[in-house]
Amino acid sequence: MSTDTSTPTTQQPATGSPPSSSSTLGRRLGRFVGHLVQSLVELVAGLVARVVGFTERWLVDSKHATYGLAVTRILLGLTAIGLLVSNFSTRLYAFGSGSAWNGEAAEPISDFPKIWLFSLFHRIALHDVAFTVAYLVLLLLAVAFTLGWRTRIVLPVFFVGWVSFIEMNDSLGDQGDNMYRMVLLALLFADPAMRWSLDARRRSRPVDPGRGWLARRWAGEPLLPSWATNTAHNLVLVTLTCHVCFVYASGALYKAGGTPWQQGYAIYNPLQTLRFGTWPELSDLLTAWTPAVTAVSWASIILQLCFPLMLLQRFTRVIGLFGILGFHVGIAVLMGLPWFSLAMVAIDSIFIRDVTWRWAAEYVRGAWASAGGDPAPPEEPAPAGAPAAAAEPSLAPTSTSA
Repeated sequence: MSTDTSTPTTQQPATGSPPSSSSTLGRRLGRFVGHLVQSLVELVAGLVARVVGFTERWLVDSKHATYGLAVTRILLGLTAIGLLVSNFSTRLYAFGSGSAWNGEAAEPISDFPKIWLFSLFHRIALHDVAFTVAYLVLLLLAVAFTLGWRTRIVLPVFFVGWVSFIEMNDSLGDQGDNMYRMVLLALLFADPAMRWSLDARRRSRPVDPGRGWLARRWAGEPLLPSWATNTAHNLVLVTLTCHVCFVYASGALYKAGGTPWQQGYAIYNPLQTLRFGTWPELSDLLTAWTPAVTAVSWASIILQLCFPLMLLQRFTRVIGLFGILGFHVGIAVLMGLPWFSLAMVAIDSIFIRDVTWRWAAEYVRGAWASAGGDPAPPEEPAPAGAPAAAAEPSLAPTSTSA
């Protein structure tokens, strides 16, 4: 009888046993988070690429608000002409030798006359003949700037002469002088004569390539590549937009902190003074009804404060531009500050789209031709190198046009 001597075999554990539920959940959660992070990175990268691409195209491809800046140039030139002509009879008393009693001929309050570049009028202030000649030359420069004649040469000279003149008597200045000076400085890097100017007419003519380099440039051929001039021009638009928005918003906040504005009688005070109440009967009429005074006072704060945001949409932009135009017209008429208001309106012109300016120009030309029984004139030729009107893009949101 035999006995079974075989040893029992031990069962080996299976190597492919299913993982626990906690480890499966952990790996799944890790893959989920990784997918979310990857999607977020791709979204941000795509958004950044789109913003950079749009910004590059907007800055480099073409010049924007060319008609708006042309209107800015024209109105700023008319502002200078109006101020110089209206003060010509009192030029010596206001700015020349007759104003020596205020002490600025010996020690100017402004720092600009102390800078040699802007010291011309200060040096000749006590010499009547030299001052008058310089005054008339500055007037001719303002006319040339308004017409857009050789703007690249005239504008720097006009800028230096204007700052030298306007900073002679600090007591006669206002905030419009500061805005005027800063806008002129910015326009040095833009092309405000691309439309509605003698320069634009000259550039529209073909240039003989056989002429010398200097002759071709004098005839209107571009000196710098288009990508450089386009970028500088459009950056000036961004700069002016930011500056205008800061001025209006900060002015509104400053007014809101004052008691007269909070209580709604702020516009009553200047209109009842001899200095600003230029039309006493009209001032009395407009300030006779207290609710109207309060409404206008508070509305001016709201309009200035909301103006930057109103530029973002066309509907609100139109309302904002008409409102700010009425605001400046009121200042010009009721407070006797026409040149300040005209300078501010000139700057606000950049917010109106080129297509709107073209429509207005064509309407005026057509009405003028109809009044004379003539056929409608042809559309204004575009300068050499200018983008087609139909393909001309509007401004970016920071400087969107109406």
